[in-house]
Amino acid sequence: MAATTSYNTNQYALEVIFHHLMRLYDCLTDDPAAATAVYVLYYAAMELQPHTCGLFNATVRDGATEQLLRWLSSRPAWAAHGGRDHFMVASKTSWMFRRVPAAGGDDGTGCGNSFMVKPESRNMTVLTYETVIWEQPQRDFAVPYPSYFHPSSAGEVAEWQARVSAAQRPWLFSFAGAGRPGTLAIRDRIFDACDAAMPRRSCGKLDCGGPEGSITCRSPRKLMSLFSSSRFCLQPLGDSFMRRSSVDSVMAGCIPVFFHEASTFEKQYYWHERDPDSDRGGRSNNDRRYYVLIDQDDVLQGKVGIEEALSRYTDDEVAAMREEVIKMIPRFLYKDPRVRFAGDMRDAFDITIDEVITRIRKIKNAENSGGKGYSDGAAVANGS
Repeated sequence: MAATTSYNTNQYALEVIFHHLMRLYDCLTDDPAAATAVYVLYYAAMELQPHTCGLFNATVRDGATEQLLRWLSSRPAWAAHGGRDHFMVASKTSWMFRRVPAAGGDDGTGCGNSFMVKPESRNMTVLTYETVIWEQPQRDFAVPYPSYFHPSSAGEVAEWQARVSAAQRPWLFSFAGAGRPGTLAIRDRIFDACDAAMPRRSCGKLDCGGPEGSITCRSPRKLMSLFSSSRFCLQPLGDSFMRRSSVDSVMAGCIPVFFHEASTFEKQYYWHERDPDSDRGGRSNNDRRYYVLIDQDDVLQGKVGIEEALSRYTDDEVAAMREEVIKMIPRFLYKDPRVRFAGDMRDAFDITIDEVITRIRKIKNAENSGGKGYSDGAAVANGS
């Protein structure tokens, strides 16, 4: 990536990025009564970070968000729709905000807080990195992790797309991550598959294990160099289903390989993976393949070999999938939040805001018609 558009962005920085992009949003108002939606400016993940896990009791973990919800629910703006026109960003996975105390009382073990299970938060639209896909109605909606690419113009995006399109890709597949002995066997199999493919120069890897590996994998240059030199980028489960690495693979024009359905973009980032300009108006995966799904159980049971499965795709099939991935780049990146963007392009923020507004309008329409059906859709802003 060009030095002027590439940044070593922390994967949990979306609350800050989103806040700054909101400040540049064209349709803001300070009057909640005039707003389509109300943006709740609160850094939920940043507040949780110092005491995510470890020796912190429920009072410490839940205290700040409970104060926030009490304050919000006492405001006149909340009373108008019971908070259903409010939305906020919580830049961790949904699981970190769903901690349920044990039956015998809260002993302080485990991780996360109980923000997402509070009655008030159930009414809001909350944007997280990963949602619980089988829960209905949804309490939160997944948005992409921030990548390292924050362009300030449509021209910079087009230039980057052309660059990754023309990149030479000597590796059949690659993986960047750490092993998880005893907890995530699929990662052990991936390392084994990569080591076995090394003599054929079919696999590249960045081992993020240990202090040295952790430092190496925090280098945007090394990571993007690996991914832009690979046809396929492996995206196994980590602490949860989604990985920031899957967004990095899109930025590199590398075809993501998922090992669980709940990790796929069409299940998590469906606001962003679908092509809004498609004549069919549906998700791009309906007719145009852009990823590979390999069942991790088949790998663990020896039914499927990773290299063998990926080798079956022809050059033409790989080129077609990569073309679709590269088309997705604008929809998965966040523009430079410090400047006005030059040119006409909708990024992940724009798409999210449009979907949030659409969702909240449906909620209000349902209320006006006497209905309660407000579980589908999307949302927006600190006044819009």
